[in-house]
Amino acid sequence: MKPSHIAVLKSGSGLLLSLFFSLHTNAQKKPNLLFIMTDQQRFDALSFAGNEVIKTPNLDRLARQGAYFKNAYTPCAVSGPARSCILTGTTVENNGVKTNGHTYDFKQEGLMTMPTFDEILTTKGYHCEYFGKWHVLSSHAEIYKNPIQLAKNGKSIFGPGGQSHIYADYLDEKSPARKVKTGELLDGTVKRPYIPDPLDKFYGKSYEEVVEQKLKSIQPDLHGKLLIDKEHSLTAFQAKQTIEAIERLKDSTFSITCSFHFPHAPMLPTEPYYGMYPVKDMVPPFSISDNMENSPYKKANGRLANPEYSDTAKIKYMISNYYGLVTEIDDWVGEILAKVDELGLTNNTLVIFTSDHGEMLGAHGLREKNVFYEESAHIPLFIRFPGKIKENTVVNGYVSLVDLFPTILDYTKAGKYKSDGKSLRGLMEGNDKKHREYVVTEWDYRGDTESNYMIVKDGWKLIIPYSETSKVINAMYNLNDDPYEMNNLIGNNPEKLNYAAKTEELRKCLLEWLKKNKSSHFEGVKKRPLI
Repeated sequence: MKPSHIAVLKSGSGLLLSLFFSLHTNAQKKPNLLFIMTDQQRFDALSFAGNEVIKTPNLDRLARQGAYFKNAYTPCAVSGPARSCILTGTTVENNGVKTNGHTYDFKQEGLMTMPTFDEILTTKGYHCEYFGKWHVLSSHAEIYKNPIQLAKNGKSIFGPGGQSHIYADYLDEKSPARKVKTGELLDGTVKRPYIPDPLDKFYGKSYEEVVEQKLKSIQPDLHGKLLIDKEHSLTAFQAKQTIEAIERLKDSTFSITCSFHFPHAPMLPTEPYYGMYPVKDMVPPFSISDNMENSPYKKANGRLANPEYSDTAKIKYMISNYYGLVTEIDDWVGEILAKVDELGLTNNTLVIFTSDHGEMLGAHGLREKNVFYEESAHIPLFIRFPGKIKENTVVNGYVSLVDLFPTILDYTKAGKYKSDGKSLRGLMEGNDKKHREYVVTEWDYRGDTESNYMIVKDGWKLIIPYSETSKVINAMYNLNDDPYEMNNLIGNNPEKLNYAAKTEELRKCLLEWLKKNKSSHFEGVKKRPLI
């Protein structure tokens, strides 16, 4: 700095001099990371993505302020495997986490042996905290410095049940449990009453009947209005924890993750989010009446045992509640980003927003995820970093969430570490023309008794098992003409020979991906008959 410039500053107020050195210090400081992830949010559950019903103004603004990835996919449409891939930048096969059961305290030699991006950032001087759903091996959470590491019952907040233990303690103080009244049922997750919708598993039954008959339910069975104040919902609690952390760590170099539970089941929003989207105005999925006769997913997710998800009237309740849960998240994302702005951290904070996988929401008569249909595998992704990523950047290339690991290490200048992904920086800056021409998603839980791979390229999607002998039918969809995946062009299609060249083109790309990632399934995919 020139002496004349120093003189000018000294001739002004001490505040001006202080401000200069503050700005100079911030310019040298490592960038912060704010990683926001929802659970089970599909790619089109955003007004920015063209959804004309749902309102997500804060997420829309975030997308405009940086890069929006139009074709981002989960590496696996299941929480535990997806999150393990995201944190380590590796494929499902390479990190070994093939199912939700391979998380928390699960013991297996060689499972998820590579470091997470936060474990690496910790060695670079970052203060790392994580709030919300974990669902990864607990051993990788030891570096987090959350103020509370144990709930009152002594359980780790990164163990089975995760931070729900802390939320339970919070609810006991802010919204004490009460007896269930007539017309109400009990949400087994938060142990608070709710009023069920017609889609609910026990709709029409009293709470006494449910208890007396020892009826069991799981989270996806629950639909209705949760009877607690919106200020004490799980989404509000997780967002407030994040906001408090940002305030507390404003003078540190931090990596903070906010991992929202919703819009994952149970579909139980609080008011005003319950009923925010009138049920009568909801439109059932285009594919809800698909007979699935030429689909590998005819029996997926208990589809045949849950015909109510093919009911065009009942599914409207689920859509209404799902949109309400997403809008609640949007409101709190707005509050989180406002805190970043208020503290003057915006220009030095890399913000990433995404979801681990999607939600079928009645498409093809299915609920939940676990399949390769767009509603399950295609997810939202925005990245903002003022001055480094241009506003209103739209990336059309195919990307996987395994790419976030190298992207984070790239922008934080943490160094290069082994990864199955590739930094998205080149795509955002427009100088990477090869990455990504296609994207692959895996599912290797039940062996070759199901579809194991999905590859999407140029709007064409191939879905196949990884063995030569599997009886599961192959599927290929032209998303350009058939965005709802109603017409499987191979499988049992009598005209499937017309698509032999396209299936081989997609298989060739899949084999390239398998070879790059040293997959043991290369030969099985290579030998499998496609037509």
